[in-house]
Amino acid sequence: MKSFLTDEERTSLQQQHRKERDKRICDRIKAVLLRDKGWTWMHIAEALLLSEEALRLHLKEFEASRKLRPANGGSREKLSNQQSHQLIKHLEEHTYLHAKDIAVYVESM
Repeated sequence: MKSFLTDEERTSLQQQHRKERDKRICDRIKAVLLRDKGWTWMHIAEALLLSEEALRLHLKEFEASRKLRPANGGSREKLSNQQSHQLIKHLEEHTYLHAKDIAVYVESM
């Protein structure tokens, strides 16, 4: 397979991989870089412990729009801005050992 990344894109992806904390994005970057090197789907899947189907989808999304981030962006915030600021201020002053204790505080707000 012929390389499809420019030298600049390759360098940029390598730099992003070093800084990225999200393992899913790191795997996507590695899949793109390895495919660009000519690795087969089967070898990439084996190396990254992912399915070939998932890899093909990642690469298709990358080729279409240079997308690396997964589509799931988490849930919507359920607190108002005022409640969020109040919670942040409270957490700056108090330490909790368990998330459930924070949830109890939030429910009491």
